[in-house]
Amino acid sequence: MLTKRIIPCLDIKNGRTVKGINFVDLRDAGDPVELAKQYAMNGADELVFLDISATLEGRKTMLELVLKVAEQINIPFTVGGGISSVADVEALLKCGADKISINSSAIKRPDLINELSEKFGSQCVVVAIDAKLIDDKWLVHIAGGSIPTELDLFEWAKEVETRGGGEILFTSMNNDGTKNGFANQALKKLSEELNIPIIASGGAGKMQHFVDAFTIGKSDAALAASVFHFGEIAINDLKNELKKNNIEVRL
Repeated sequence: MLTKRIIPCLDIKNGRTVKGINFVDLRDAGDPVELAKQYAMNGADELVFLDISATLEGRKTMLELVLKVAEQINIPFTVGGGISSVADVEALLKCGADKISINSSAIKRPDLINELSEKFGSQCVVVAIDAKLIDDKWLVHIAGGSIPTELDLFEWAKEVETRGGGEILFTSMNNDGTKNGFANQALKKLSEELNIPIIASGGAGKMQHFVDAFTIGKSDAALAASVFHFGEIAINDLKNELKKNNIEVRL
């Protein structure tokens, strides 16, 4: 049985780690290089680095910061923000990223998923989907969650898989930063309808929420930010709790 993964997420703005609620009201959460180093030492399975304002500001991900983080860690490292071409990905992989995450650019030009998958392998391509439940329909949003689209979460996720996306990072905008738990019913549906790994994101507040994401939501990995950044949950403690609930994790 594949082990379930715990993934801290570093949302980066102006070179600092930030965290908000429902994608707004950002507050400072520390130096990304130091945080990354601590997570790698304290049992994180992977690390995600998202330059959250790159797309909105129309610029590329901060390569220098990616390089500094990569030098401090020995776990798989996913980088996203402002990626729109094969050349962007080549630059990030040279700086130490293991995988890349695309979101808005994949929706604007879906062929990008095919191009990156063919060039670097699907295992390198994570497609992030930010969606909000509106009138019983999960609608995909772009540009850091600021612009709604007409895309349905589940239809878009299936297209991502067909085009060669290797993993889906699904963030529920309704749950993000609320600490009320993940969107487990949506996660369950994604996990049952797709054959690629689903990473749960948005809503972690206590250890039971991670248990639920794996048991009810059937996700392959769970990503969180503030509960880790502000010391509310220690990753080793979380993994021991998951183990007690018969969830396979790497200790």
